[in-house]
Amino acid sequence: MSYKAPVKDLLFNIEHLANIEAVAQLPGCEDAGLDTAQAVLEECARFNEDVVAPLNVVGDTQPSSWKDGVVTTSPGFKEAFKQYAEGGWQGLQHEPEYGGQGLPKTIGAACQEILNSANLSFALCPLLTDGAIEALVTAGSDALKATYLEKLISGQWTGTMNLTEPQAGSDLALVRSRAEPQPDGSYKVFGTKIFITYGEHDMAENIVHLVLARVQGAPEGVKGISLFVVPKFLVGADGTLGDRNDAYCVSIEHKLGIKASPTAVLQFGDHGGAIGYLVGEENRGLEYMFIMMNAARYAVGVQGIAVSERAYQHAVAYARERVQSRPVDGSVKGSATIIHHPDVRRMLMTMRALTEGTRATAITAASAYDAAHRHPDAETRRENQAFYEFLVPLVKGYSTEISQEVTSLGVQVHGGMGFIEETGAAQYYRDCKILTIYEGTTAIQANDLVGRKTSRDGGQVAKAVAAQIEKTEAELKALPGEPAQAVAKALEAARKSYLEVVEFIVANTRENPNAAFAGSVPYLMLAGNLVAGWQLGRALLVATAELAKGNDAGFMQAKITTAHFYAEHLLPRTHALRDAIIGGAHSVMELPMDAY
Repeated sequence: MSYKAPVKDLLFNIEHLANIEAVAQLPGCEDAGLDTAQAVLEECARFNEDVVAPLNVVGDTQPSSWKDGVVTTSPGFKEAFKQYAEGGWQGLQHEPEYGGQGLPKTIGAACQEILNSANLSFALCPLLTDGAIEALVTAGSDALKATYLEKLISGQWTGTMNLTEPQAGSDLALVRSRAEPQPDGSYKVFGTKIFITYGEHDMAENIVHLVLARVQGAPEGVKGISLFVVPKFLVGADGTLGDRNDAYCVSIEHKLGIKASPTAVLQFGDHGGAIGYLVGEENRGLEYMFIMMNAARYAVGVQGIAVSERAYQHAVAYARERVQSRPVDGSVKGSATIIHHPDVRRMLMTMRALTEGTRATAITAASAYDAAHRHPDAETRRENQAFYEFLVPLVKGYSTEISQEVTSLGVQVHGGMGFIEETGAAQYYRDCKILTIYEGTTAIQANDLVGRKTSRDGGQVAKAVAAQIEKTEAELKALPGEPAQAVAKALEAARKSYLEVVEFIVANTRENPNAAFAGSVPYLMLAGNLVAGWQLGRALLVATAELAKGNDAGFMQAKITTAHFYAEHLLPRTHALRDAIIGGAHSVMELPMDAY
């Protein structure tokens, strides 16, 4: 089934929920209004529909391969990446000073979704490069920026993020890779890194590894970790590539999904030491790596939305074609296409509503990011930064968790044929499982939401979000008609459940941490559900106004119906989550460990 980018829905969110015209008033974004967004998204859609999407199944059936330290990517990937780089897509959001286009995240996030829907495995290479660019822009020396940024932004070189080691997964205090200072100011890096996405491939001239390691004599734990640039090929003073560095791929993983994306085991320093260059200051590596990590966490959330969209499109196409059984209402005398059946419609509406709700959340978060980084008023920047940081674990955690549900429903819509690889529905289900795991599991996102984003300030930001939702409820209540009233009622009830949980989390995080953190993931799911429903409520307000003007009646009515469905079928989940969090904390830890 061919992919069609949801340009109209993305532009609706960009225009009405993210307020692109306000973003275009920010310094540096003056040329990034709605017209620019539309032109960029339409070209992005054309490229990905024509070039990248057709390689999705190819990559799944003919994965990247490793032989004698060399990785060969899936057929067509190298040529497609060349076109991607030549089109300037890698530099879309990055600094014009180094060859980027400097567009706001509000537009860039929409393009990220299109790319990831087209081909999740392909999109992972640019995603990691984006993180490397952000880390170097923020913490790199002028020399490192001059050497690496232009080539990374152009797509001529790609970047990686090297955290995980065999004994050090999420607990980076256990990192053992070491770095030895050299007389010329460089370092020699030694160690093994695992799960390195695009750690070796044949799509670019050079690969720039950002590597966590300990300098000799550094403090124990996370306070003794430094960050290094370790290129695959050393770079001369004139920017030309020199000798091969002592950083080699010794194998790639065989995975459940994203099979075209090579996940490498990298060995540094087996032949005398890999030459590396310190990023920023010694022992501040984790701080710098989190610049990459936070950028990647948002991007992984967008991946969840992207795969959900692709699975939804696939399921709708199948439901329109598959003939099976007579409709229960007798509207067709004989067997009909399965889209006539109520339960199939329920599944499709669930897929649609979850996808559109999380998309609206992500685009809204992107506009907050732009204001946080570019607005001239310091207080406005602070407020938007707090709002964005609160939303990141929701974008990452909720969007990827619901992608499991959406892609599973996609298989279910196909029935037995969904279990057959040839229909393509199963690939989305397999591909998206990793999204809840990498760049921090859902529990890690939830712990961040509980500890840093809710308890640390006594729930102030969490309650400020609820106050914004309450304003939307009031606007909905002022509208006539069942959909607006139903959404207002469901939002109000969900918001009250959320506030009860926020109070519980704040009260228990220090005094009874097991109780608070036992409900961390349910809290994340509750908050993500609420915020997505809020965004669809905002969309309903816009759609109602546009309908009154006679604008695009079919599209606007579908927006209203989708919000109505979300309110009646998905927002009620928040109440069960509240009950489990507040009333069920004890039973999580009650069973003795030796009884498992």
